[in-house]
Amino acid sequence: MRTVAIPDPGALLPQLPEDGMSWVRRGAGMIAWGEVARVEAAGPGRVDEALLWWRRVTRHALVRDDVRMRGTGLVAFGSFSFADDAPAGGVLIVPRHVLGVVDGRAFLTSISADGSEVEPRLADALGDVSPVRPLTAVTVGEGDRPAWTEAVSSAVDRIVAGEVDKVVLARAVEARAEEPVDVRAVLRNLAADYDMCWTFHVDGMVGATPELLARVDHGLVTSRVLAGTIRRTGDETADLARAAMLARSSKDREEHSYAARSVTQVLASHCASVNVPDEPSVLHLPNVMHLATDITGALGSPVGVLDLVRELHPSAAVCGTPTLAAAHVIDELEGLDRARYAGPVGWVDAAGDGEWCIALRSAEISREDPSRLRLFAGCGIVAASDPASEWAESEAKLEPMRAALSDRAR
Repeated sequence: MRTVAIPDPGALLPQLPEDGMSWVRRGAGMIAWGEVARVEAAGPGRVDEALLWWRRVTRHALVRDDVRMRGTGLVAFGSFSFADDAPAGGVLIVPRHVLGVVDGRAFLTSISADGSEVEPRLADALGDVSPVRPLTAVTVGEGDRPAWTEAVSSAVDRIVAGEVDKVVLARAVEARAEEPVDVRAVLRNLAADYDMCWTFHVDGMVGATPELLARVDHGLVTSRVLAGTIRRTGDETADLARAAMLARSSKDREEHSYAARSVTQVLASHCASVNVPDEPSVLHLPNVMHLATDITGALGSPVGVLDLVRELHPSAAVCGTPTLAAAHVIDELEGLDRARYAGPVGWVDAAGDGEWCIALRSAEISREDPSRLRLFAGCGIVAASDPASEWAESEAKLEPMRAALSDRAR
């Protein structure tokens, strides 16, 4: 395989072939297509199994990297299920081609299964890219509000009884299109509306997530924790007032503190030093605002990003706390196979560096029928949670995918 520097290719997503993979934020990042190798893993050891496979692949790979920056060289894209027992399990995929723009520099990687080295050329790698098919008449369901109300009420009762401190409940709605969904149209809409998020697609899991589980880059680790949410109104003055309300909300601050603490504890066990801000900030997205904490650290030992993913998932932001008790409540109350929703999604390189987020604001395209999707949203439940408010929050979190499934002329 070989990576070479190339002239600026322009916007990444318009060049993506059908069924390609995406990892793009603010116009930068990577797109990938083709498949040289993959591993699928399931069960509690799915990340370990995938990591062991990846280490074998990298050990025997012949790599010529003329660029040597983040995302170059041999990389794999992956997605893992939320739960240990989910049939979806997880996957790591080594693509045939990767086109990237990082820190203003563009590169192209071409990977072969037999170790042969060919000078990468973008026109040859892309071939004839088919035009993006429009999204046709996508119908999105409303969801089961009575079931949600009952689940949230039951979760609050268990929290008040001391069984758990926080639990994250999710819901899903079904969507159906008249024709198979071209994921490129969905990615185009997500990137236009939520360019500050990571717009991703890996093996049918697509979304625009604002939450960074772990980034490892030459010994430095970063995690962005989000928990605590308020919907935006569209009025700038009103939204500033709502942001201040969110920052003062004891309910939201309690929910956020559990999530930040769970990540900090993991990173502290691997870092010589960890920096955690005293107060969360407010992250402004087009549809909602979140309490956010960016946690950074300097790794004290050679730990790869997938090692951290294995330990960080599931954090209190997507499961609850204590973790095992919250997972038990989820199993009993949620009535939902989350599949890869709220699971790790991202990429890893041969050195173990990479970037993994939590698959939020997302949908899963059915493998059996690509005209069908499931859209997901979740809410952190604490003692002060109200079912009606949590329903409204989940509706706001479904908004990005609902909007992305509408056809637009761009």
